[in-house]
Amino acid sequence: MAVMRIAKMGNPALKMVAEPVADPSAPSIEALARDMQETLEDIGASGLAAPQIMVNLRVVVYRMIPARIPAKSGIDPIPWTVMINPEITPLTKVKTEVWERCLSVPGLHGKVPRWPNISIRYQTLLGDWVSHDAHSSWAALLQHECDHLDGILYPARMTNLSLLSYNDEPGPLAEDIATNGAIDPLFKDLVVRWPARQRWFPTG
Repeated sequence: MAVMRIAKMGNPALKMVAEPVADPSAPSIEALARDMQETLEDIGASGLAAPQIMVNLRVVVYRMIPARIPAKSGIDPIPWTVMINPEITPLTKVKTEVWERCLSVPGLHGKVPRWPNISIRYQTLLGDWVSHDAHSSWAALLQHECDHLDGILYPARMTNLSLLSYNDEPGPLAEDIATNGAIDPLFKDLVVRWPARQRWFPTG
């Protein structure tokens, strides 16, 4: 197992459409998934797609820990999950905007249109096909990671680039949090730690 280097925006590996995995049960795919999990554990992050470590294969590893689940979202914690050759089908026609960050776009966050309800189908490390529905921030996470498999970073999905901000200057995020409680605790923490918050958005 190894902690891998994360490719950053501008790296050609992040613009490529990843290749399907022919044999999900191959030992090399299991080793790749272990390296991806160890990399996420070392960083403390939730999801990673193989192209982010410059491996051009359709593999995603993710988890959802309690500290990253918005209050009243109805989402249960999800253990480490490996998705091979994932396919997403939207279950709604209208997207909603959610705040996102990315290991490949360090220091920034933005608000991205995502389908709030999806169905996802993928293969496991045994080669079996699994399918289930996902909603809210869970659905957004899966869409974000699967976008990497098609060479798409979240800023390319944004429709309002004025909502793209540095993590240490989260003005639009702070404004949104003042009226919207259903936000990933990670983003709430950015606002809590922002020294200028009381100047612009006093909480009394």
